[in-house]
Amino acid sequence: MPVEITWWGHATCTIEDSNTRVLTDPLFARRLAHLRRRRGPVPPAEARRADVVLVSHLHADHLHLPSLAALAPGTRLLVPRGAPRAVPGLRRLRQLPLTEVAAGDEVRIGELLVRVVPAQHDGRRLPVGPHRSPALGYVVEGGARTYFAGDTGLFDAMAEEVGPVDVALLPVGGWGPYLGEGHLDAGRAARALARLAPRMAVPVHYGTYWPIGMDAVRPHEFHAPGDEFVRLAASAAPRVAVHRLGHGQSARLEVAR
Repeated sequence: MPVEITWWGHATCTIEDSNTRVLTDPLFARRLAHLRRRRGPVPPAEARRADVVLVSHLHADHLHLPSLAALAPGTRLLVPRGAPRAVPGLRRLRQLPLTEVAAGDEVRIGELLVRVVPAQHDGRRLPVGPHRSPALGYVVEGGARTYFAGDTGLFDAMAEEVGPVDVALLPVGGWGPYLGEGHLDAGRAARALARLAPRMAVPVHYGTYWPIGMDAVRPHEFHAPGDEFVRLAASAAPRVAVHRLGHGQSARLEVAR
């Protein structure tokens, strides 16, 4: 049975494995504060269908309350520990069963096991407030082991913390002309890929949103990260099949059962 990955833009992906649909960091907006969706349509209604949603951290482009509110009632939601306290609007989404998780936790969803792993990123809800929650990654284990990194920097124990995986969904850029600490650019993502050594990789978190009025400011940081990651990954991890998807496109990994 194949495992299928669909990239909807930014960090929003659907992982279909073992007859279960997993949605990551859903963001279905044309505009978010000072950001405008510059490439790819807003994901269709099909993208909102999921058995479980994984939220990596509390930044508004990853934990987007209107997008979560658009999910079907009963959709299960995994969020970093402390999220309902830091983002009170989560408590109003009573139609979504919510589980708070931290690195090291494991959650069974149908035939899947979701392992929660650490990320190196500032996971606070911004602007800076008194409540903190960890930034997380997730490994979805079913027919394959799929790593969704969320937002993270490269850290020494990444391969040990994540464990062996078959698919890696790695951020390779951002939504602005400069990346701060706790992010992967194409080069660091290629180094992460060499450490993780999956069978397949998909670059995400680039080429979707950009600040309004800044279209001409370092535009290569918007357009280039996906192609740059493909080029660098071919050298750093030549055995990994890298799929640079367009918005709404899918890639499959055949898995022996």
